Amino acid sequence: MKTIDIIGVQMDLGASRRGVNMGPMAIRYGGLCEGLEQLGFAVNDLGDIAPLVTGATAPYMRNYEQVIELNRRLYQMVAAALEQDHFPVVLGGDHSIAAGSISAAARHYRNIGVIWIDAHGDWNNEESTPSGNMHGMPFSAVCGHGPDCMVDFGGPPALVDVRRCVQIGGRDIDDRERLRMKRAGVTVFPINTIDKLGMQAVIGQAIDIAGTGTEGIHLSFDIDAIDPQAAPGTGTVVHSGLTVREAFLAVESLADSGKLVSMDMVEVNPILDERNKTAILASQLIQSALGKAVY
Repeated sequence: MKTIDIIGVQMDLGASRRGVNMGPMAIRYGGLCEGLEQLGFAVNDLGDIAPLVTGATAPYMRNYEQVIELNRRLYQMVAAALEQDHFPVVLGGDHSIAAGSISAAARHYRNIGVIWIDAHGDWNNEESTPSGNMHGMPFSAVCGHGPDCMVDFGGPPALVDVRRCVQIGGRDIDDRERLRMKRAGVTVFPINTIDKLGMQAVIGQAIDIAGTGTEGIHLSFDIDAIDPQAAPGTGTVVHSGLTVREAFLAVESLADSGKLVSMDMVEVNPILDERNKTAILASQLIQSALGKAVY
């Protein structure tokens, strides 16, 4: 029986709007642990970690000390889960936490791919960011394009090969960020490409890119990838997103591939939600990524 380690991260300091620190509990209330147990998993809920009360900040890396320190603790927890052959499910919190979770998976497996489902690129660094919000930087950081401090956990960082990284659903990518992504060579399937090709073709290509020649795939799923009519409980809303069925098809395909080794579900903001519908959706998406079948 496979063991799932649930790790909550009460982080909202990487974002401009507060409230996603309550996301982990909302997703749990959405039936996550019970659903995973019904799938036959042993569920080990490790509770939540929270940032330092205060810390240093800077205009182009806001609250950087708290973000980095929390990522260091998350890195250690995910590394410990993987060492026990457990599957880590990280509940955010804002997307800055992916720096810690992906770095731990990359260190453990040495060679992983990443599928990043998000309305945003998260490929800024301290020089390109228009806001200074660090939840817009982790994808860049784990691929070695900075900020380096986000992946400095002692010793040389375990970086992900950008040729094995895929961004799906982007529709609000900053101008300088877009140039950085193109220069780095990350594969991007923006929302208009999904419109043209369909999610089945897109996720199939993404799994090939991230899963071929690697030890597995880390899924980092930002709930704002989904259209806000279906997922209103998130802080950086962008209209015309993925449909709910497109989102489920993506995670169901990842489950069918057998290549998923770890995952994040981030940016659920209960303050902005409607009767916990976004958190319930996040819970159901996690379960589907781990094998819950429609039929």
